[in-house]
Amino acid sequence: MIQEIDKYLKEVAGFTAKDLKAVEDFRIKFLGKKGILNQLFAEFKNVPNEEKRIYGQKINQLKQAATEKVKQLKEQLENSVEESTSALDLTRPGYPVEIGSRHPISIVKNQIIDIFKRIGFNVSEGPEIEDDWHNFTALNLPEYHPARDMQDTFFLQQNPDWLLRTHTSSVQTRYMEAHQPPIRTISPGRVYRNEDISARSHCIFHQVEGLYIDKGVSFADLKQTLLYFTKEMFGKSKIRLRPSYFPFTEPSAEVDIYWGLETETDYRITKGTGWLEIMGAGMVDPNVLKNMNIDPEEYTGFAFGMGIERIAMLLYQIPDIRMFYENDMKFLEQFKPVV
Repeated sequence: MIQEIDKYLKEVAGFTAKDLKAVEDFRIKFLGKKGILNQLFAEFKNVPNEEKRIYGQKINQLKQAATEKVKQLKEQLENSVEESTSALDLTRPGYPVEIGSRHPISIVKNQIIDIFKRIGFNVSEGPEIEDDWHNFTALNLPEYHPARDMQDTFFLQQNPDWLLRTHTSSVQTRYMEAHQPPIRTISPGRVYRNEDISARSHCIFHQVEGLYIDKGVSFADLKQTLLYFTKEMFGKSKIRLRPSYFPFTEPSAEVDIYWGLETETDYRITKGTGWLEIMGAGMVDPNVLKNMNIDPEEYTGFAFGMGIERIAMLLYQIPDIRMFYENDMKFLEQFKPVV
């Protein structure tokens, strides 16, 4: 009997396994309920008394050896599996990467910036919480001026001299304070007006305003710049300028492009005229230049401003301005890049 146990000890010592299944089979063979060790324990009563001490020691030695062997082989095989699964296999196909999309307002804003950058305009930015001077007074809108009613303003309750900017013209006043002509800059950004929210208007929207000041700048320069923009942005080469009024420009004009009347949609968005208003523009009022310590006898300039949402609604035929702010994934996914 003792010789048989020695034979099992040699078997345990020499056992190796290629996978965890072989280890489990080995465990069941020696340590299972009907395994070799339980059979040897059952034979203990038949062993002569003078051999029982050695027999018991041999059985315990076999049990310990089999238990250690199972533990050792399991650890080795599990570690090798982890190493093989964690290694980078460059031959495997990659997981598909979900591509996001830019917001249509960002797309149109970047297009406008790129167009004006090509003719020398830089980009300037300023604070959205603005003071009265930069937002109104410096732009030829002194206190109690009736034209202030054109822009329903969000004033800060703690300090009525501070407000949420109503246009990015406030960025232009700050830029003129810090720079001397020649000035050629565009100011994109978010603005706020206390207006009812509907399909065509919102209390939050985005603008791009442009400013060019130098010696000898004329209305013809303004018209040529606007014509260049409409060709690049819309592919339209026909514009018209209608007389209008803005406190900070004189003369002032509303700028229309001829959209055409080729489709039913064209008739709807142009109300059957074929013309679409896209922005306001004009020559910088001399009073604005004086407020910014720029000599109006030496320098002239023009300014223009457009709503980014309005441009985006035209380009993408979006019927409701509120769609820009609802974070509807089905709406935004339409603007994913084609790859």
